[in-house]
Amino acid sequence: MSGGKQGARSADAWDFHRAALGGSSHYVLPRVLQWFTGNVGLHHVHHLNSRIPNYRQQECLDGHEILGRVGRLTLRDSLGCLNLALRDEEARKLVGFARLRRLQVA
Repeated sequence: MSGGKQGARSADAWDFHRAALGGSSHYVLPRVLQWFTGNVGLHHVHHLNSRIPNYRQQECLDGHEILGRVGRLTLRDSLGCLNLALRDEEARKLVGFARLRRLQVA
């Protein structure tokens, strides 16, 4: 896993809106969990405009179709992500500590 290349590669093409949407997920939760978590699954809306309060994020999501298609992650999907803790810059994805151990042994 490498660290230095990503910064230089992405600095030239960095775009605020693309980073706001690409750097977060639309965590699709059942309504009751959405309420209990303060709409944490709609946090990508907040990344676009931090002045939107959590109780208005669903309204924004409903009003702009593209926001509903951003990095959708369901409750079931999230269970498969529990062991992901590290970013592999070369593969451009999240990996678990087991991957790091395999690389250290090799």
